[in-house]
Amino acid sequence: MCWSATADLVAGTGIAAVGVASVALAARRPRDLPLAALPLLLGWHQITEAAVWRDGGGTGPATVAWAVVALPLLALWVPVAVLCAAPPGARRRLLVPLAAGAVTAAVLAHALATRTVTAEIRGHTVGYSLGLPWAGPTVAGYLFATIGSLLLSGDRGLVGFGVLVAVGAAVSFTLWRQEYISTWCASAALCSVVLLLWTGRRRPRPDG
Repeated sequence: MCWSATADLVAGTGIAAVGVASVALAARRPRDLPLAALPLLLGWHQITEAAVWRDGGGTGPATVAWAVVALPLLALWVPVAVLCAAPPGARRRLLVPLAAGAVTAAVLAHALATRTVTAEIRGHTVGYSLGLPWAGPTVAGYLFATIGSLLLSGDRGLVGFGVLVAVGAAVSFTLWRQEYISTWCASAALCSVVLLLWTGRRRPRPDG
């Protein structure tokens, strides 16, 4: 895939539309709504990056909005959403990635509030720079909160989604190390389309 403003806009619109359909299906199971809405959030995120392309990168509002979603919001949203949708037997162990996500989101939110995030157009990708302190532990916490919660969910569909996201993370890091955040978010957005299938197979449960 060749990333550009047009590619991000088209992909983002399509993924957001999938998110709308997923949310409509999840109305039968309110606990699934946060996870079903993930494609909607990630689609909007790609549309936001189209605005970053239009601005030529830099430190403007589009860059900040993109970073807020990519960094603190997703670090907390994903483990919370998985915890809500997971079977009762898995919820206790999911408190661990949730705690990691909460700490990681707090660190990332503080970094965004006290530092300047910059986007740079690099060929067909976008690189983001924040000068994050304790980058190694923060990245580890982020990955555990997002991918780890999916893999520990106890739900076959969510584990499969987690595997896809993990593979996307590995490929993005290998091929685009300097643009890792942007390319991984794009791959995660595309993978999130499988959540429509997951939502469609779910059935109402007495505990909601």
